[in-house]
Amino acid sequence: MKFNKNHVLKGLLPLLLGACAKPIAPEPAVAPPPMQTQARNVILMIGDGMGLSTISAALYDHDKQLNLERFPVVGLHKSYSYDDLITDSAAGATAFACGVKTYNNAIGVNPDTLACRTILEEAESKKWATGMVVTCSVVHATPAAFIAHEPLRVFYENIALDFLDTDIDLLIGGGKRYFDQRENDSRDLVAELRKKNYQVFDSNTSISTLKLDPHKKIIYFTADNHPPHVAEGRNYLPMAVDKALDFLAKRSDNGFFIMVEGSQIDWAGHNNQEEELIEETLDFDKAVGVALDFAQRRGDTLVLVTADHECGGVSITSSSKMGQVKPVFSTNGHNGAMVPVFAYGPQAQLFSGIYENIDLNTKMRMALGFDKN
Repeated sequence: MKFNKNHVLKGLLPLLLGACAKPIAPEPAVAPPPMQTQARNVILMIGDGMGLSTISAALYDHDKQLNLERFPVVGLHKSYSYDDLITDSAAGATAFACGVKTYNNAIGVNPDTLACRTILEEAESKKWATGMVVTCSVVHATPAAFIAHEPLRVFYENIALDFLDTDIDLLIGGGKRYFDQRENDSRDLVAELRKKNYQVFDSNTSISTLKLDPHKKIIYFTADNHPPHVAEGRNYLPMAVDKALDFLAKRSDNGFFIMVEGSQIDWAGHNNQEEELIEETLDFDKAVGVALDFAQRRGDTLVLVTADHECGGVSITSSSKMGQVKPVFSTNGHNGAMVPVFAYGPQAQLFSGIYENIDLNTKMRMALGFDKN
């Protein structure tokens, strides 16, 4: 059959005229999920130092879709601290925990060094179950800011003492030495925790075989100081998150709040380590997948993923290609770039747009209905 362009044009003409006469509005790329009443549980996941370029490096280097790509709502927060455009992890985590801007190095205190109530402590007071799972020492800046109140982040033994003033239900991370090998006093805080009805485990017990009794509070020390890097064999974060979520869901009839930190993304940024940066981000992303799967099964759980700041000044240049990314670093410190916030679940829409880092606290409390109780 001979091709006749006139026949084609005659066939298309009515369609073109119809389109002009009756314009069709384009559909949105992704329809926003319906607003739900409130969240029963909140899972706050912090990739320490994980900026947008770090996420991009892991995404383009990886041959599979990241779990971070599953989130329907994305926002940005402004990470600066009370006294500096460039925040540190202590002030950044305190902003999330308390909803106040404070000075760099502050742990759970305001600029006047007065203790501020954290969302974890508020959840605890309302009979929510509470927990933290981290890949650093539990007395390090980010976890400390949710449970301790100290003027300086380096007061590690004082921070460990602050843990005895709370009733957190589950704690997984390193730092056992600050509880039972203390230099400033001879107290055995592990023994004291056991007297407070805690089951205390350490790395001599494999986390894969760990049985968590929801009738008892749990502390699992993964190392005497900091846990090893992923490159050195650390692989507990996704499994620990899975066990923690199952435990906390059974622990309280009200709901739960948990903070999960991929702590060592930041360290790779400080050290300008290309491969480690991507490996630590991918390990954290696996834990994000565990949390998302849990939330999708239940329908009552808000999952938030963000960072306290970006670290390393990461950029992706022409030295990289798809599947083989070589991040370039502009600093071995933090920077002041805005940080992404990923949200899924009830009230996720609250976290779209651009806002202050302290607003995460306000929005989480709104999602849980704390202002109404």
